[in-house]
Amino acid sequence: MLVGYVSDEQYVALADVLLEFQHNNESVAVVRSTPRGAIYADLAPGEYRVTLVKDGFGPKRVTMTIDPAQPYQFRLLSDSILGYVWPRAVKSGQRSEFRVHSPEPYRLSLWRYGWKREMVKLLGWFDEHGPRAVMQITPDDDYTQIGVQWNKTGYASPHHTQFVTGPERSGLYYLHAKAEQSGEFFSFPWVVAPATPQAPIAVLASTNTWLAYNNFGGRSNYINAHRLPDEPVVNARQDLIRYTMAGSFNVWGFPDDEYLPLSFERPEPGNVVREHEEVTDPIEGRLPCGMAPAEWRVLGWLEREGFAYDYYSEWQLHNGDLDLDAYKILVLSIHPEYWSRQMVQRVKAWVYERGGKLMYLGGNGLNCEVEFLGEDRLRFKTHLAPSTGGGLGMPDPNNPEVYLESRMHRTLESEANLLGVVCTETGIMTAAPYRVLNADHWVFAGTGLRNGDLFGERSLQERIHGGASGHETDKMSPYSPPGAVLLAKGTNPDDGGAEMVYYTTGSGGAVFSVGSITYGACLLVDDALSRITSNVITRFLS
Repeated sequence: MLVGYVSDEQYVALADVLLEFQHNNESVAVVRSTPRGAIYADLAPGEYRVTLVKDGFGPKRVTMTIDPAQPYQFRLLSDSILGYVWPRAVKSGQRSEFRVHSPEPYRLSLWRYGWKREMVKLLGWFDEHGPRAVMQITPDDDYTQIGVQWNKTGYASPHHTQFVTGPERSGLYYLHAKAEQSGEFFSFPWVVAPATPQAPIAVLASTNTWLAYNNFGGRSNYINAHRLPDEPVVNARQDLIRYTMAGSFNVWGFPDDEYLPLSFERPEPGNVVREHEEVTDPIEGRLPCGMAPAEWRVLGWLEREGFAYDYYSEWQLHNGDLDLDAYKILVLSIHPEYWSRQMVQRVKAWVYERGGKLMYLGGNGLNCEVEFLGEDRLRFKTHLAPSTGGGLGMPDPNNPEVYLESRMHRTLESEANLLGVVCTETGIMTAAPYRVLNADHWVFAGTGLRNGDLFGERSLQERIHGGASGHETDKMSPYSPPGAVLLAKGTNPDDGGAEMVYYTTGSGGAVFSVGSITYGACLLVDDALSRITSNVITRFLS
């Protein structure tokens, strides 16, 4: 009889896992999993105590019920070093719990990531005396919905609490975990907001996007977006609908209510910074180029140029902890793709009604509405019916003559209403410099640039290398505010360049948008780009 399946933290099938089933404290079966992770045993339905062991993975025991109609999903965790903090964002003086998995003792330290990578303090060495005692245990089944729930089993002692207090200085922090024998290294981000506003600029971390791309546990908003398959993956290209279904957006072809939640309470391998990485180093890897390591480059540039800022998570904007009226400028960077409607409405009212100044230094922003299910989980309203050619929008199901520019447009309004630009298919996965179109505008003061000149040619981004207009690019649309000024445009193929746009509102508000994911990775190494951005901040502050 098929009892269930066994897989690792990526929901990849594990072969040759040794399982012992006990019933009424007696061993009744010892079996091994098949190449597709299937577990067969001649057992009657009912409750069993199961022990699982496989080299390279943490052993564990679990009590489960055999149901012939519902195969059980066992999950094992590989011998590697991983970690995260919860909550992911706090105010100065508040505490988060660090939750680290390691098959060996490890050293943990706290660092701040700005213009200089600064060690804040050593948090200590952790081994808890017993063999492999800092190895964590994940739940079975789909824990992308409920989180990995670390520091639950065997962590009841009040003398071994694992908390860290938010430093007084706001910013992007990382915890560094390094294994004692192997030297394996893992780092994980922590957003520390000020206890009370300190600077004139607020910078928003794209924490919802970090979650959307995190497939730890086997699901993200791109891999198994709506739910885990019935069987673990053997070969991704053969088994995942992302690759097996024709059409680039069939992964988002399900109705909104079919997309199960995703939990923030998981490690984020795509958000790791290398152990000795500096802010001026190229950004290595695929995911880091659109995540916290790339956002670090923007923060480093702000500090190098002498612009003080406070740092917040998107949850803190959503729930009101970020008081927009305490700031002159709000900066979005890199890839703020996933926003709640409360976030959109708060920022739009601030810009349009109360004179707020918004700087959008990213690409494909505010493209999809999300729903917070408390601080720890999101649901993505991600349905997208592919239009002809696989574009990023879709026809309005209630009026096919109307084209909806994005998923946010489908559920709320086009993001171009606020940002002045919206992402389109052209230009995706290319990068190129911008070309000046309006050299007399004040944003170009001191650059020496003239109409037709190129700028933004140097970049630290390695995934899509080639210039400041790239990776994903936004352009003006019929929904851009009246009076929006086109300042420059990327020279990407097929007229796919990002459009740099500026507009003002009747309340004295203003928006400056660059419409490119790669823009932030160029600030530290491209003088013209740096001066343009500095001109905008200086004017907005005055």
